[in-house]
Amino acid sequence: MAGFTSTTPDEHVKLVFPDPDGTTRPPELAEDGETLVWPRPFPPFREYTIRRFDQAANQVWIDFVVHPGGLASDWAQRAEPGDTLWAAGPRSGEAVPAESGVHVLLADHTALPALARWLEEVADGVHVDVAVVVPDAGEEQPLATREGVTVTWYHGDASDGSADDLLGGHLERLDLPTDESAYLWAAGEAGMLKPVRRWARAHGFARGTCDIAGYWRRERTSSVTTTRR
Repeated sequence: MAGFTSTTPDEHVKLVFPDPDGTTRPPELAEDGETLVWPRPFPPFREYTIRRFDQAANQVWIDFVVHPGGLASDWAQRAEPGDTLWAAGPRSGEAVPAESGVHVLLADHTALPALARWLEEVADGVHVDVAVVVPDAGEEQPLATREGVTVTWYHGDASDGSADDLLGGHLERLDLPTDESAYLWAAGEAGMLKPVRRWARAHGFARGTCDIAGYWRRERTSSVTTTRR
C-alpha cells in the first residue's frame, strides 16, 4: 500500500486474479519506477472502481457484484481473510469542474461503489440528483444523503434489457436549474446508457461537463464482460 493514492470517486484499478493453477502473475515496475511491465500471456484481470480509500487506516475497499460464472465473482465467493489479490493502478477518473453546482449521477448496480463514494465525498452546497437501477429492492444500499441530495431507485435487470429505458426516462423528467452549471456522470451496462448519451447530446453536455462510461456489456449468454472507455 506504500504510495497508494486515490483522489476521484470513479478511479479504478486492475485486479489481477490467480491463474487456474493458483499462481498469480502480477506486473512489475520498469526501471523508471513508474511504467508497468505486464507478463505474457496477459494474466486474468478485471477493472474495479474503488469503493473507499482510507489513507489513515491504510485500506482500500472494493465491492464485488456477485453473479454466476464471473472471474471476479467466483474469486470473491471463495475468498477467505488473508487471501492475496494484486491491484494495479488506480487509473485516474475525470476531474469534475469545481464550478459545477449540480451533479447528475446515474448508475446500475455495478457502478454503485463509485456512486456511493461520490456521495460521501461531494462538497457541501452541491445539489445532487441520483438515479440507480438495480435488479430488485434487495439490491438497494444505504447511501450518504443530506439536504440537496435526491436519490431515486429503479428496479430492472440490465442483463436482459428490461432496464434500458429507465435512466433515459429519469432524465426526460429531470428539471435542471438554469442558474447553475451541471455535471453529468453515468456508468453501468453499455446498452442501458444509450438513451443517456442521446439525452446528453441533445442538452449540450460535452467533454468536460459529462462522463458516461460503459462498465460492462450485455451478452447473449449470462456471462459478464468488462469494458471501459
